[in-house]
This record gives sequence, structure tokens and C-alpha cells, in this order.
Amino acid sequence: MSVFDLAGRALRHMPAEAAHKLTIRALKYGLGPVHTGADDQVLRTTIGALSLPNPIGLAAGFDKNAEAGGAMIRAGFGWVECGTVTPLPQVGNARPRLFRLVEDEAVINRMGFNNAGLAQFKRNFARQKLTGGMLGANIGANKDSKDRIGDYILGLEALWCLPDWFTINISSPNTPGLRELQGRDALQELLGRLMEARLRLTGKLASPPFFLKISPDITETQIDEIGNAACHYGLDGLIISNTSIARPDDLKSRHRHETGGLSGKPLFTRSTALLQQFHQATEGKILLVGVGGITSGKDAYGKIRAGASAVQLYTALALQGPSLISKIKRELAQILHANGFTSVTDAVGRH
Repeated sequence: MSVFDLAGRALRHMPAEAAHKLTIRALKYGLGPVHTGADDQVLRTTIGALSLPNPIGLAAGFDKNAEAGGAMIRAGFGWVECGTVTPLPQVGNARPRLFRLVEDEAVINRMGFNNAGLAQFKRNFARQKLTGGMLGANIGANKDSKDRIGDYILGLEALWCLPDWFTINISSPNTPGLRELQGRDALQELLGRLMEARLRLTGKLASPPFFLKISPDITETQIDEIGNAACHYGLDGLIISNTSIARPDDLKSRHRHETGGLSGKPLFTRSTALLQQFHQATEGKILLVGVGGITSGKDAYGKIRAGASAVQLYTALALQGPSLISKIKRELAQILHANGFTSVTDAVGRH
């Protein structure tokens, strides 16, 4: 066990949000793990225009204000998503709002897009990009916005030319009404306006990929509607999925009934099944990223075989510590070799 994992154990005795703030501060000052050596070549992959040393990404939510993205690349992630950022600073929901469900290897949060706003995020992100590595921006809408779609456009305009990709987050359960943007008519308006902005901003330059992050709490009809809209409007990919408001019957923690989005191991089965449904519904025509409940290389491989070209995680990292990153990469490489695959891409959708 590394010194960083021991530090993580100590942090887990603190209130969850305080521990997270202390972690970000330590990472800002260079007090984080550094992965040494090259990743196994079998892990190299591409997602759209992005070339990654490995497919293991850090999901949004960890680095809300783009303060530690470079540090997490150095820790071994192949790609790191910063945010969610909203146009204006936002304090988020009342505390307590973050709960560890240790017995269930899960977390419930109702943070509410707490962040320092676009201006601060942009300054921080520009500094992080100097460190190298693939860094993306997850953008959202302010809780009291009169034009939520307009907030996403503001995010694109403010950050254009900085992130390696943009993720449009319309699936957080902690901003009232946000998930309504996943409905057919609202989604078409959102994607239409996003693509108009993309065309205007790109000019003669290549556009960064646009990903849409969706909820696991959607219907069969919505799978088809979202898949069709994503293909029609030229989205680059779907991130499946965000946290869930559903509560499995077998949760053990005393926090299981807290309001908010559930993440971690209990989401693995549902989010992976949803991933496979989208892969089938879109006939593999759109890139998919698998998120939800990844705790091992076997889990990452399960997402890839269900249709994911890359994966993201966060909750398991918070509960297990940074040595998990190397562990997952090592296990995934072993599984790919054992099954005769020469790359991650070869295994995508091979269920």
C-alpha cells in the first residue's frame, strides 16, 4: 500500500466534503502520486480525435474548478474531465450534501453544481493544459438560469480552444429540471443550438469532440430518441451514465435514503446494460464512454465489451485510493492479452 493510499485512509475518517477539499489542495501543491513508466501498448486507444495512452478516465465531479487535472494525469489516468462548470459561480445545495456508503462501495451526492464559475475555471484550466495530457471540460447550467441552453453556449464560447473535448452535462439529478433536457423536443433544441454554435466557433479550425452525458434513469423510448438525436446532430459521443436517483433494495448503509445521485458499485449492472442498449440502438455508429461502478480491470473490460471505447470512474478512486488506477490498467491489459486482443478498439462491443 502506497503512502498516498495510507493518506487516503486517513482522509476517509474526515467528513467527505472536507476530505475532498484537502485532497484538491494537496494535489495543487504537487503532493500527489506520479505514475512512472509507460502503459502497456495494448491500452493505447483513440476516442474520436483523441489519442489516449490508456482508456481509463477520471469522471467530472472530482476537479470541479480545473485545479488538479494535470496532477491526475500524472497519477496515471489516460484522460481527465474537469467540471462541472456553470457560467456564474454557484454555492450548490445546503450541507451535508455528500455521503459515503462504505458498505455498498457507493456515494450519494446532492452537491448541486457547486463551482467557482467560468472565469475562474478558464484561468485554472489554461494553467493545467500547460502540464500536458488529455483534459476536457464538463459544462452545465446555473440553477436559476432563464435560458439553460444558453448557459451551455456560454460555456462553449468562454472555453473554446482550451479543452480537448466538451461534455454537455444534462443529467445531474441535483439541479431541478435539468434532466428535462433529455426529452425529445428539448434535446433537439439543445443539440441544434449547440451545433450552430460549434459551426460559428470552429471557422476553419477542427472542432473538439462534443460528448453528451446522460442519466441511467431513462426509459426504453428515450434510448432510441437520444441515440437518434445524437446521430442526427453529429454528436461525437455519449457518456453513459451519470448518477442515479434509483435505490437498489440491497443497499446496506444508513445513508441509503439520502436525497441525491447514487454512484459507485451499485450502478455497474444498470449502467453497463444501458451502454449495451445504446450500442445496439445506434448500431455502433456513435462513440460511447462507459461510467458507473468500475472498481477493477474486469469491470472496465465489461464496459468495453458492452460497447464503450473508453471508460471513466470517480467513486472507487475516492473510496480505495490512487493505487486503484495502476491496478485497473494492469488487470485490463492482462485480460485483453489473455483474450487475444491487440488493442482496446478490437474489444469494443465484442460481447
